[in-house]
Amino acid sequence: MITVNAKYNKFITNVLAPIFKCKFLPFVHVVKLFNLPSEVVSISDKGIEKPGDPIYFTAHRGVTSVAPENTIPAYEEAVRLGYYSAECDIQRTKDGVWVLLHNDTVDKWFCEYGPIKDVTYAEASKYSFKGGSNFWAYDDLRIPTLDEFLDVFVGTNTRPQIEIKAETYDTLHEVVEAVEKKGLVESSIVISFDLQQLREIYKLNDKIELWYLVDRITEENIAEARSISDKVWLSANFDKNDRRSVQLALDSGIDVSYWTVNTVEDAKMMYDLGVRYLETDILTK
Repeated sequence: MITVNAKYNKFITNVLAPIFKCKFLPFVHVVKLFNLPSEVVSISDKGIEKPGDPIYFTAHRGVTSVAPENTIPAYEEAVRLGYYSAECDIQRTKDGVWVLLHNDTVDKWFCEYGPIKDVTYAEASKYSFKGGSNFWAYDDLRIPTLDEFLDVFVGTNTRPQIEIKAETYDTLHEVVEAVEKKGLVESSIVISFDLQQLREIYKLNDKIELWYLVDRITEENIAEARSISDKVWLSANFDKNDRRSVQLALDSGIDVSYWTVNTVEDAKMMYDLGVRYLETDILTK
């Protein structure tokens, strides 16, 4: 991995990024064409749900059709639209601040470069977005902290869902403490591909709901989830599963949510199979 000089990132933040966002420069308008917001697709009038038997949608990284992923506006929109839950990804900065970011580097969405673990939060909070739906429309769009993410859900009916991306075990207590401090233990969901991380969270607070991220559902990962608790869910890759693996989960009685389902047709197919929890980029009720 290439490490970019911190002084170069500072130059990008203070000099190049303001030029990049200048509305009078033609190339900015070209960038906007590739980051236009879009309307979410409502299933309310499609006749998919039966009375009293609803689908529950998770907003994948927030409502990314109208705001950049893992940003506060994307989560505020999830609350406004009444999503069951909204998922985020968290990484840790050099000085130990948990922030929302999917990749371990900042290159994809920011004008700057390099691993998030190599910069302080003070540095990262100054980074300018270079993409994502409607990114230019927000005056103070920046990388949010875990605390700021949780604040969005206090007093709402939408559940915060936290995917741990950082490869860590001994700092997971900070995530639990953040959830506890906000009074969101009963509503928060913590998810991870790392079974041991979920074990550690369970030891710290067994009232926080846990989802074990997997690709295809198997008897093995069902057993792994239940080795923590019979209340642990699976969160499975929609594209890696078929009727057989979906039925395996249903027959076992384990709760499962599937990611990422983005068409009405796929949502209806899963509903007809007996699935009620789906993660999506674009569908809503």
